[in-house]
Amino acid sequence: MRDNLDLSNCSMLDLFSMEVESQGEILSDNLLNLENQLQESQGETSANSLALLESLMRASHSIKGAARIVQLEPAVRIAHVMEDCFMAAMDRTINLQSDQIDLLLQAVDFLLAIGQIEEENVDQWLKEHQSDAEQLVISIASIMGRRKTDRSPKQNPQNEADHLTTVDSTAPPSDSPEVETTSATVDSTAPPSDSLKVETTPESRSQLSQEAHSDSDDFEISLDDVFGENSELYLADSNSEFSDISQEESAGNLLIQSASQFESFSEQSESVMTWIDENNQAISQANPSSFLTSTQKDYQEEPITSISSGSSSSKERFVRVSAEGLNRLMGLAGESLVEATALSPMSDSFLTLKKSQLDLSGLLEQLQMMLSQVDVGNDIDDFMSDILEKERECRSILGERLHALEQFAYRSFNLSDRLYREVIATHMRPFEEGVTGFPRMVRDLARKLNKKVKLEISGRMTMVDRDILRKLEAPLTHILSNAIDHGIEFPEERIEQGKSPEGHIILEASHRFGMLSINIVDDGKGIELEKLRKSIVDKQLVSQEMSQQLNETELMEFIFLPNFSTTKKVTDISGRGVGLNIAKTMVQEVGGNLQAVSRPGEGMSFHFQLPLTLSVIRTLLVEIAGQPYAFPLSRIDQILTLSYQDIHSVENRQYFTLDNQNIGLVRADQVLNISSHASPLEPLSIVILSDQNNRYGLVVNRFIGEKSLVVRPLDSRLGKVQDVSGAAILEDGSPILILDVLDLVRSLDKLLVNVQVNQIKTEEETSWKSNKKHILVVDDSITVREMEKKLLQNKGYNVDVAVDGMEGWNAVRMGNYDLVISDIDMPRMNGIKLVSQIKKHASLKSTPVIIVSYKDREEDRLQGLEAGADYYLTKSSFHDDTLINAVIDLIG
Repeated sequence: MRDNLDLSNCSMLDLFSMEVESQGEILSDNLLNLENQLQESQGETSANSLALLESLMRASHSIKGAARIVQLEPAVRIAHVMEDCFMAAMDRTINLQSDQIDLLLQAVDFLLAIGQIEEENVDQWLKEHQSDAEQLVISIASIMGRRKTDRSPKQNPQNEADHLTTVDSTAPPSDSPEVETTSATVDSTAPPSDSLKVETTPESRSQLSQEAHSDSDDFEISLDDVFGENSELYLADSNSEFSDISQEESAGNLLIQSASQFESFSEQSESVMTWIDENNQAISQANPSSFLTSTQKDYQEEPITSISSGSSSSKERFVRVSAEGLNRLMGLAGESLVEATALSPMSDSFLTLKKSQLDLSGLLEQLQMMLSQVDVGNDIDDFMSDILEKERECRSILGERLHALEQFAYRSFNLSDRLYREVIATHMRPFEEGVTGFPRMVRDLARKLNKKVKLEISGRMTMVDRDILRKLEAPLTHILSNAIDHGIEFPEERIEQGKSPEGHIILEASHRFGMLSINIVDDGKGIELEKLRKSIVDKQLVSQEMSQQLNETELMEFIFLPNFSTTKKVTDISGRGVGLNIAKTMVQEVGGNLQAVSRPGEGMSFHFQLPLTLSVIRTLLVEIAGQPYAFPLSRIDQILTLSYQDIHSVENRQYFTLDNQNIGLVRADQVLNISSHASPLEPLSIVILSDQNNRYGLVVNRFIGEKSLVVRPLDSRLGKVQDVSGAAILEDGSPILILDVLDLVRSLDKLLVNVQVNQIKTEEETSWKSNKKHILVVDDSITVREMEKKLLQNKGYNVDVAVDGMEGWNAVRMGNYDLVISDIDMPRMNGIKLVSQIKKHASLKSTPVIIVSYKDREEDRLQGLEAGADYYLTKSSFHDDTLINAVIDLIG
């Protein structure tokens, strides 16, 4: 990975953090895999377990080396004791159990925590957690049956004199740091004399062998930093000499060989560093492999067939790029594609020019034939011949240039399209990157609850938009936690029900029908529908009668409501009714869908349907007030066309019936607050939108078609633009707004409740009614409203209605009314206040107003007239022509 990363701006601690992040993932994953392997093999160390242990040992060793470079001593000690533990497990001197793996995972968490600390806070953090680090070291060391893992354990050799033999030895000093460390080990275990007494038991030989191999690995890692993978060539001879330590040799000879080997390593390290100092410039300009080319012939006796690396070969190498950088790159790629597409119309225009030139050529030939029939002289004939020759020459050049332009346009479009697709691909990440922590989370939570749970993840390489992947972590965590806490039964309960004592959860990701499909399935107890129905009624969400009419799908929707929970027990894990609501909200924000299916006694399933990417979306293009707009297809329930005969009206609200449900209709230009004088053409084009509770019909001018658009975020200086989520660029370079459906639904609901909705009329109806007077009737009584409306309509007036003073005030400001008829006693705003507001408004004060009320007292009449009413009538005026005469008097 370091080959591809630009590390020029990284501090040493940044490099350590990167190393800990990558190696920590290996440690966590392989510890969990190791636990499963050991459980399946009943504690026996298999070949697969050995491979995992070796990977764990190397990962610990890498972290130890990185920590030593940045002088993080607690991290060095923890990584070192972990490395020793894994080596002991490889030698089968210990058998790791689940409790011990818990401890090792805690050590991994501690190392990861160090990597996440800000550089200026590291020293303080380490001081505060020094005791935690010490406890981890002691605890892990106790796994191997010793209290410390220092390479210089303090022992009293005199207490064991009876079990020692004497071997003469002298170990030459060395300046190598690793040799100094190991020399300290040798010195600390030896008495202060020229003779060295060493225990000759098999355990001592095994420990010394581990120490020697560990230092060999340290030196090898150092060479890795200089020579990369070719360092194995450099160490081939030394490793072969060092690896063949016989268990039959005496301890004294073992120490002599070890000390000599460390001295050799020190000399090699010193010679390497000297060579680097002398050839620093050459190293920076050349591949390290070129230096070793001339030396590779020295190692032909043992040809190397493969060179292993510390990282998994199956993993891709990645370059770290900021999200802002990717967004800018995507914008440029989109513009490049638009510009390349613009070449096609240019090519077409040249083709049209070529056709015109052919027509001109034909006309010139006809002119030449006409001139040949008359005597115009040789000069004119020669001149015409020259013209025709020039024309043919120009036509040939134009044809060549047109062909070249077509080829260039084709290549340019293909290149831009490939660039565009590759940039889009950079926004996609494999699903496994977002779920790496789930196996650990499931294991820890199950152990905490004394349950046995196995998590199976499939579709790890399914590509997911990086923004969606980031947002998925919290919803998936909540659902998995709920499954373990409430779904999966205790082992003894599962056995009684004839199930395996170990619960099973499947997390699956795949691409289906152009969408990202994620399923979470468990084999727990599920949700009992009748218990859920009772809980809904108890919380007074619906009546008992209505609850009986709800089907299974409708019942399951209630579990996503905020603060809704079917369990009475609240824990620190779940039970508050928050998690599923968070999941539902996240899915709606990205334009997806989430459904739950219960199989009582058998388990529970959650099904996510999400867009593959937020960067490119499939949209429906429509025309509203002469401009194109885009609806994300994933947020549209349905589109259809209607004739005016299918529209009904109640209370000045228009609707149509679909699937036995009345759906309100609103013009899109009114929702978006766009002025438009054009009426929708018949048949009406309707876009059906919905939220959890209601469905709405949005009337647009026409459907344009479907198209995939690259989403371009709006300038942050604009803030949140109402009803708009983003923008895009069409092939012709024109911009288009992408509508925010959730915002639109809220606007529709608010419009229908608080504002007078414009009627949907045909152009003929609009033209016919344009000469009619327009009256607004404001009354909170449906009987009075309908009576006044019919009375006035029978006299040829256009009539709209409002249910209270506030709605009337909003309507009169948005509409163009010739007369307002209002009651007095109404909610939110009474008639007196409404009349006063109208008469104070600069552009409305000339609008005549009639008050019609049951109040017939003189003081009420005077109050109405003083507010500005032109007439004050009682509702008994319906029975004669008093109201109609007043209307005629005011507006004719």
